[in-house]
Amino acid sequence: MSLPTTPDDPVSREQPSPDDAAARRGAWASIREALAGSQQDYTRGPIGRSVFLLAVPMVLEMALESVFAVTDVFFVARLGADAVATVGLTESMLAVVYALAMGLGIGVTATVARRIGERDADGAARAAVQAIVLATAGAAVLGIAGAILAPRLLALMGASPAVIAVGSGYARVMLGGEVTIILLFVVNAVFRGAGDAAIAMRVLWLANAINIVLGPCLIFGLGPFPTLGVTGAAIATTVGRGTGALFALVRLVRPGSRVPVGRRHLAVDLPAMGRLVRLSAAGVVQALVGTASWIGLVRIVATFGSEALAGYTIGIRVVVFALLPSWGLSNAAATMVGQALGADDPTRAERAVWKTGAYNALFLGATGLAFVLFARPIVSLFSTDPAVVAYGTDCLRVLAYGFPLYAYGMVLTQAFNGAGDTLTPTWINVGVFWVWEIPLAYALALPLALGVHGVFVAVTIAFSTLAVVSAGLFRRGRWRTRTV
Repeated sequence: MSLPTTPDDPVSREQPSPDDAAARRGAWASIREALAGSQQDYTRGPIGRSVFLLAVPMVLEMALESVFAVTDVFFVARLGADAVATVGLTESMLAVVYALAMGLGIGVTATVARRIGERDADGAARAAVQAIVLATAGAAVLGIAGAILAPRLLALMGASPAVIAVGSGYARVMLGGEVTIILLFVVNAVFRGAGDAAIAMRVLWLANAINIVLGPCLIFGLGPFPTLGVTGAAIATTVGRGTGALFALVRLVRPGSRVPVGRRHLAVDLPAMGRLVRLSAAGVVQALVGTASWIGLVRIVATFGSEALAGYTIGIRVVVFALLPSWGLSNAAATMVGQALGADDPTRAERAVWKTGAYNALFLGATGLAFVLFARPIVSLFSTDPAVVAYGTDCLRVLAYGFPLYAYGMVLTQAFNGAGDTLTPTWINVGVFWVWEIPLAYALALPLALGVHGVFVAVTIAFSTLAVVSAGLFRRGRWRTRTV
């Protein structure tokens, strides 16, 4: 929120004008309202204020998630390059889980937002329950398989014998605890779609605060805790996420929830589940294409050794630190679009998207500049190995050049999803990440002999391409007519 300028005279410079003070009080009041949980009707009123009230808790929610991502690798890095490589490889193997969670989250956010815009809270509750049932069933199957096959999966990803020896326990716990990941994604997606972003923020804060405190205790054996090394990091993460998921479920069924889940909604509703599956299927493929593309990149990077993989993992985690708050802004756009379309106001939806994109570009542009200037000192906080620092610095600097375009790409992708048009970003992801990014990364890294630097360049080019293509298709406006 911009504040009125003060007249250029000595008196006004010494004492703020009444209008200036009122604007400050208004800004703080809006922040307090956003954090407490606004009762704003997001289908009416000033668009900037609506985006602000949604974005503040969503950005803060993702900010702590980004702190978690960096903190986790900060402690694990003290155990050596093999431990960091374990984290990187396991995160890549979780691509299927994240895809399922994100796809269901996309579907349930679009459905809940549309029902809330239509003033159909009962329909929103039915969709929420069916999404939770699907999430739990899918995670149970994947979790059992992942826990059993963890060492073999690490080997398939190109892990060295040393990495497998160090990281098998970590991979078993992380893959076996997948249900906590999926439930966090899906239940928070319900809250976001309903416009209750403050609850989603508190859920993730609780989960990550537990992980941040418990992680070093279990990794290094602080106080009464056992020394579990990198496996301790996985246990702390799973306990934190599990606690957060339980808290989210409790809040969902409490009286006064915007999505009033009651006993009558707890039965399996096959027609509602079918609609959600159809909507989410493209979202799952979309997320799978995007996240699984990182598997291809990691596989290329792994050919250059543990130091390159560790540097890449640190660089990506720092980039995630910046991008996750931007996803918070992007999620605000998805909620605005879904609710505006439910209220039959597509013009409001479009205006909200471009305004949110501009906010996001300003934020990520400034962050990217800081990363370009201070890449080496930032990466050096996580490792003292000169080779790891060199790789991580190059990764962070090259990816930061594309941040302003990333910002628009993220918002536009979520805008399509919020409208229920999950197919468009899915096809964009297929083209950009698999037809374009992976072959380009391979060509630059190996035949053209740019090494790991070529992978980083390919990522920046690919995400910039995604933003340009998404903007062109969004302007065509077919998303306005999607039904949910």
